[in-house]
Amino acid sequence: MPHRPPRAPAPPPATRALERSAAAKVSVRAIVVLAAVALFVLCVDQVTKALVVAHLTEGERVPVLGNLLVFLFTRNPGAAFSIGTGSTWIFTIIAIAVFAFVIWYSPRIRSVWWAIVFGLLLGGLLGNLYDRLFRPPGFGQGEVIDFIKIPLLPAIFNLADSAIVAAMIVFLVLTLLGVGLDGHRPVTATADEDGATDAPPTDAPSDERRDGDA
Repeated sequence: MPHRPPRAPAPPPATRALERSAAAKVSVRAIVVLAAVALFVLCVDQVTKALVVAHLTEGERVPVLGNLLVFLFTRNPGAAFSIGTGSTWIFTIIAIAVFAFVIWYSPRIRSVWWAIVFGLLLGGLLGNLYDRLFRPPGFGQGEVIDFIKIPLLPAIFNLADSAIVAAMIVFLVLTLLGVGLDGHRPVTATADEDGATDAPPTDAPSDERRDGDA
């Protein structure tokens, strides 16, 4: 029978406790990164919107980089990129549901990169949700402040929308690379199988011994 290598002994309880402690530290770090990114996006988004409302007239067009980047102050009652105008309450409820999901799911994140993804998503979500809850014409029906116009897109958007798009891009990259929520890629068993195939059986009799016994 081919020789099977003995199984590695289970780590002692102290080692398992240290591993759990390390995982907990990584989880805390990821949550801190998520919260910091979300807060940064929310603050920058609201500050830029306040500046736009204070210094621009609605409908005013201000070229920043010629026609490549234009500030155009508009109020959007719909979703991101001026989609679905007239359904503000529906998008408000969806935004609250997504916010609750991110908060519920965040303790599972162990990767800083995934924390950045969820932080960008959460910050962009909160930026537009704040507008819907607290801006005119009323609670839950507020109009989102949009002001960024580029030739590639027919719609006008804001920094919260940009953060959501950035989150989706990083999400796709991490998914294509196979990076899990713990920051590691899944390990295939190909190398282990090849090593087991190449290793000679230890209890098989050698050719010389068989010749001597004949």
